[in-house]
Amino acid sequence: MGSGQVTDWQGKHVTVAGLGVSGVPAAKVLHARGAIVTVVNDGDDARAREQAAELEALGVTVRLGDGATLPEGTELIVTAPGWKPDKPLFQAARAAGIEIWGDVELAWRLRGPDAAPWLAVTGTNGKTTTVQMLASILKAAGLRTAAVGNIGVSLLDAVLGDEEYDVLAVELSSYQLHWAPSLRAHSAAVLNLAPDHLDWHGSMEAYAKDKGRIYEGNRVACVYNVADKLTEDLVREADVEEGCRAVGFTLGTPGPSQLGVVDGILVDRAFVENRQKNAQELAEVSDVNPPAPHNIANALAAAALARAFGVPPTAVRDGLRAFTPDAHRIAHVADVDGVSYVDDSKATNTHAAEASLASYESIVWIAGGLAKGATFDELVAKSAKRLRGAVLIGADRALIREALARHAPEVPVVDLDRTDTGAMLAAVQEARRLATAGDTVLLAPACASMDMFANYNKRGDAFAQAVRELGA
Repeated sequence: MGSGQVTDWQGKHVTVAGLGVSGVPAAKVLHARGAIVTVVNDGDDARAREQAAELEALGVTVRLGDGATLPEGTELIVTAPGWKPDKPLFQAARAAGIEIWGDVELAWRLRGPDAAPWLAVTGTNGKTTTVQMLASILKAAGLRTAAVGNIGVSLLDAVLGDEEYDVLAVELSSYQLHWAPSLRAHSAAVLNLAPDHLDWHGSMEAYAKDKGRIYEGNRVACVYNVADKLTEDLVREADVEEGCRAVGFTLGTPGPSQLGVVDGILVDRAFVENRQKNAQELAEVSDVNPPAPHNIANALAAAALARAFGVPPTAVRDGLRAFTPDAHRIAHVADVDGVSYVDDSKATNTHAAEASLASYESIVWIAGGLAKGATFDELVAKSAKRLRGAVLIGADRALIREALARHAPEVPVVDLDRTDTGAMLAAVQEARRLATAGDTVLLAPACASMDMFANYNKRGDAFAQAVRELGA
């Protein structure tokens, strides 16, 4: 099918792998364009049957309970991002020379000739916040935009809907990038890289390579994290358009072609005349909500992408001021008896928890849940001097307890062996007992939540509710 636009879908045999959030809209869009669509899905539960019935009513063929066999006559596969590259379906497709696209690739190919350019963001942590900050800055500049991709509006809807955009702020996961070979962003950022989803990608190297695809063909700027050499290496390896620049962001004083922080001010030394000598003030650190170090880094990355698109400095300041973070991201819940209670339930891996722990000086840490293969030695070793106590919950809490014993033996630890609905209240009560005035009780679990809660939102809600009960 080559890398150009596919203009004529009429009669093309397309197999859509997976129902779900991306599969159903992809099947509908392709069917509406005249493709002969077959959807294959591993599962055969009530939800899948409901979605299948909806598609079959339109004339789409759906095969439930068999996602492994390649349907006869398939010319292209469009897959849900979560499907692993080593699935038998894909092995059969590769052997037959059939292309595999993800939903992002499909959206990219379906764009019209005058479509809005994409400013794209990936990274292990901070993607959603950065993309939302970026959209807020673009809006402050009077541009028609939306935060799309792995969050909010689906890319297919954004590309094919009636709404006209000047530019899109696009969040992309490593899965989505893996299946998006022809995507070419205006400018893109990799915020950070830490081991995550290695079970899916197979190795850290493969994970980094998929993240690095976001830089391919960038026109104006490849934005990287000065403190994370891996991100700079990915820029070096990328094949970009002539004249595209590497732009770094740092929490320190920026060099030429970087954005950074000087005396509490976010400054730009990349998109200014004579960047050897000049710097442009963009905003104050206090304009960033919350002004935790990793969130200032997010703001600098968003600012770099917006500036690459030609946004004026005042829009950066106004956009950051107007931005409010999603729930459960270092959200201050309450102060009780001089102790601050903070909900960062979104810190579902060690890298996110490390950023969270670095934001406070004296912490009683509530942690634990599903480790997803993670190890905790490095996290505990880096954070040990800030810890006044730890309360551990969840299925894999022993892994954190052992890391604490090795690297912070003097820190008192409460190991809560219960997973009932009252467990979070008990954890908060134990944390209160360990905390003294001036401390922060921080829920930054470093683990997924599904052993005890439906998702990280529910875990954060339980924490906030428990804190409110203490206050009452």
